[in-house]
Amino acid sequence: MQTNMQTVNLGKDGSVVPAIGIGAWSWGDSLFWSYGKDYGADQVREAFHAAVESGITFFDTAEIYGLGESERLIGQFLKQTDKPVQIATKYFPLPWRLNAQAVADTLTASLQRLQVDRVALYQVHFPLDFLMSQRTLMNALANEVDQGRIGAIGVSNYSAEQMRQAHTFLAARGIPLAVNQVRYSLLSRQIETNGVLAAARELDIAILAYSPLAQGLLTGKYTPDSVQTLRGARRIDPRFNRAGLEKIAPLVNALQTIGDVHQRTPAQVALNWLIAQGNVMPIPGAKNANQAVQNAGAIGWSLIPEEVEQLDRLTLN
Repeated sequence: MQTNMQTVNLGKDGSVVPAIGIGAWSWGDSLFWSYGKDYGADQVREAFHAAVESGITFFDTAEIYGLGESERLIGQFLKQTDKPVQIATKYFPLPWRLNAQAVADTLTASLQRLQVDRVALYQVHFPLDFLMSQRTLMNALANEVDQGRIGAIGVSNYSAEQMRQAHTFLAARGIPLAVNQVRYSLLSRQIETNGVLAAARELDIAILAYSPLAQGLLTGKYTPDSVQTLRGARRIDPRFNRAGLEKIAPLVNALQTIGDVHQRTPAQVALNWLIAQGNVMPIPGAKNANQAVQNAGAIGWSLIPEEVEQLDRLTLN
């Protein structure tokens, strides 16, 4: 267990959780990830237990990750530990989900796959309306809080305006909006300028930061010299070509230098920078035990203000 553990509150009345979690999109997903090829259930199981032993007890999944397989795997892993673990999952607003009963049924299916009676956080995956209004959706979620099946309500990929609207609907029921899960990293700082971060701070909504290491760009693993050995989608991603990697080289070098001072890796520094923003929880992925332990190394210590400012200067457009 990490000492001097930083924490985040899931909304004004929500759970207190470690300031870093594990994103479980890659667990069981072979459509976007190489699950079943480069890694499998054994490695993911080891990642889960290594994370819990390291003090990371918050796991974020979704019904669509691996078409439910991510939830099923986590459900199995939960049976193998007696330590308290907080699970967050997500509801996808598909066009044929027309009413509050659809929300209840979808949550029931997730709880069955997870083999639990309650999740700490239930999030709306995207702000899609189709034929169910946001008011109906938020009231359906509020009903589940009242029934005790979810501890807190969150949204994901919501704009500042959409987040405010969801907050207003829930406030009418006396329930806070706990989180907005969005892309946020040193290389993806749009929420600082589009109003999302400011609104979250005003309304006391936590930010769950997905892709906090920018698909590995902030780990130091990829350099201009590694372009020829790239695999998969990175081979066609312009951020990973020689020009893209040369552009971020000053940042990666700074992460390495700062990491050397704290005896941490560039990735751990990048994750700690997010935590330093306040009420922000990064949720990096972990395909094996080593990656889970590496993620845990981002907590239990803090960048000094001058280091935070240095990284700010290198990444502000």
